[in-house]
Amino acid sequence: MLELQSFAAGQWVAPDAGARQMFSAVTGEVIARGGATLDMQAMIDHATGVGGPGLRAMNFHQRARMLKALAQYIDSRKEELYALNPLSGATRADGWIDIDGGIGTMFVFASKGRREMPDGDIHIDGGVEQLSRGGSFLGQHVALPLRGVAVHINAFNFPVWGMLEKLAPALLAGVPCIVKPATATCYLTEACMRIMLASGLLPEGAVQLIIGGTGDLLDRLGPQDVVSFTGSADTALMLRSNPHLLKRGTRFIAEQDSLNCSILGPDVTPDAPEFDLFVKEAAREITTKAGQKCTAIRRIIVPQALLDPVGEALAARLQKTRIGDPALETTRMGALAGAGQKRDVITNLQKIAAEARYLCGEGDVTELDGLDPRTGAFMKPALLCCAEPDDAHHIHETEAFGPVSTLMPYRDLAHATTLANRGGGSLVASVITHDPKVAQTVLHNSGAWHGRLYINDRDSMGEATGHGSPLPHMIHGGPGRAGGGEEMGGIRGVMHYMQRVAVQGSPRMLTAITGQWVPGAEEITPETHPFQLTFDEIEIGHTIKTAAREVTLEDIEHFAHFTGDTFYAHLDDSAAAANPFFPGRVAHGYLLLSFAAGLFVQPDPGPVLANTGLNALSFQKPVSPGDQLWVRLTAKRKTRRTEEYGELRWNVTLYNQDDEQTAEYELLTMVCYSR
Repeated sequence: MLELQSFAAGQWVAPDAGARQMFSAVTGEVIARGGATLDMQAMIDHATGVGGPGLRAMNFHQRARMLKALAQYIDSRKEELYALNPLSGATRADGWIDIDGGIGTMFVFASKGRREMPDGDIHIDGGVEQLSRGGSFLGQHVALPLRGVAVHINAFNFPVWGMLEKLAPALLAGVPCIVKPATATCYLTEACMRIMLASGLLPEGAVQLIIGGTGDLLDRLGPQDVVSFTGSADTALMLRSNPHLLKRGTRFIAEQDSLNCSILGPDVTPDAPEFDLFVKEAAREITTKAGQKCTAIRRIIVPQALLDPVGEALAARLQKTRIGDPALETTRMGALAGAGQKRDVITNLQKIAAEARYLCGEGDVTELDGLDPRTGAFMKPALLCCAEPDDAHHIHETEAFGPVSTLMPYRDLAHATTLANRGGGSLVASVITHDPKVAQTVLHNSGAWHGRLYINDRDSMGEATGHGSPLPHMIHGGPGRAGGGEEMGGIRGVMHYMQRVAVQGSPRMLTAITGQWVPGAEEITPETHPFQLTFDEIEIGHTIKTAAREVTLEDIEHFAHFTGDTFYAHLDDSAAAANPFFPGRVAHGYLLLSFAAGLFVQPDPGPVLANTGLNALSFQKPVSPGDQLWVRLTAKRKTRRTEEYGELRWNVTLYNQDDEQTAEYELLTMVCYSR
């Protein structure tokens, strides 16, 4: 039997006399025990006094590299987790979602942290706001890591992914975490936590683990702390109603169970590829993890004319599902997480069955692959049909958190979306259609009720990730019954653990605070052309102002005929003059960019390796033949990318002979750390 330990204030704490038992979902036997009385204030103090400072000693990119290395280390030892996975009733395929899915989520956040966050300790949120006529008083939104602790309370169905998908954005933000997994499957969470700590990659105090109850932990949290919860709506309501959390304004993020739905478009016929796709998607969502997914399809909404064809095809597919020992490669559906979970599912299934009839799955399991059907928390996938969904209530309000779904008909698309919305808010809704107008209508009518809308058809089915797969790039959460919260969503998920601050001041102040040059701040003239300086030698604010060159009519005509861009505004003076934007013939915008490069580039070999991009190009004033063009080039922002070179972003501004701004853009170059 496994003796599961908490990890609190830097120490592993063995279970005490009040420890709880964990049972095998497959045999019902006791497999582990864990839980001890912990000093919750000591855990908070360790997190905020040791873990937080340790994380904040690194910048965003360093923490992103830490996440990547941590994901690689867990990946190298993931078979230890797969060895425990069948105890939870999950097959290898189920475990892939949990284990490899969690590792993959950490990789994505690591990548996004380095690509989308600064190589510093202040996150810049949006652009500079002009707050004064002359530009001497500006505004900039920034974000800083909270100075508290993140408490993660996770569900039983994904003991690894549930922990890692919350840890990744919190650690990237720089906030230490206390993880509280659901007791039923916490042996997998504990094993993963041991692997992470063994890596030596995390600062002391960055993560802690509670096996068992949280005691008075929530009562002790304050305005700099975050509670992120995944689980039932009832438990979420109880937790978020804690008077101490409410009084102190503690952030509370909830991802709750929901009655997700899938709609078959009215354009689909039984011989269309979308029909088979719909049946396969529904069957997979009913059987994967034995239906124990917060994103599983609970309501299947189809055109009235296709109610019987869909019901027959889906029931036939579900009846072929091989149920049994999740350790067997041939098993397609394992067990529910435990006997208690099975009882809850059957209780709610009976409520749904009072409003619907069984198409398959009624009664107990009588045959299991490799096991005695009298053992374990197994049940057959159940498909029910409600012919009158408008009059029903339980099918829209009661979730049987297992391999259960209800089929129902709709009259028209407006009726379909009305039924979809009766779930009261969900994590995901899907629509299988080949008609863009159907997808557009569903989005307009139902988008406000669902956190994610998954649209699939013959064009995307080969690469689509599935109705029930929340991806780290996209938000995971939903309104109403789904909890009203969000997780993941790339850097959006990181922001839950940061405080957005509106900073106001002069360009010089904003540049110093953000580490990013703001127009109007000091311009530093280097002794050497900046293209001959290494990455570390270049300073933010390094500026060169070029000599001017005249833009001639011959230049414009040559560029037009050489490139093929013979737009009338460049070659026909009377037509151009009739255009309200131009005084007459004008230079091509791209000709101006080429001239600009010719003016500011230093051509000799040096630390600058390549121009890798051009952002936010805009033109403010047309350039006419005879105008003089000059350029200001300023080092704006520096980001280390590899061990050999970093990215340098330059502000490039073009002016005419009257010092009027004609164009502006951001130039990206890769610059070596050494010559």
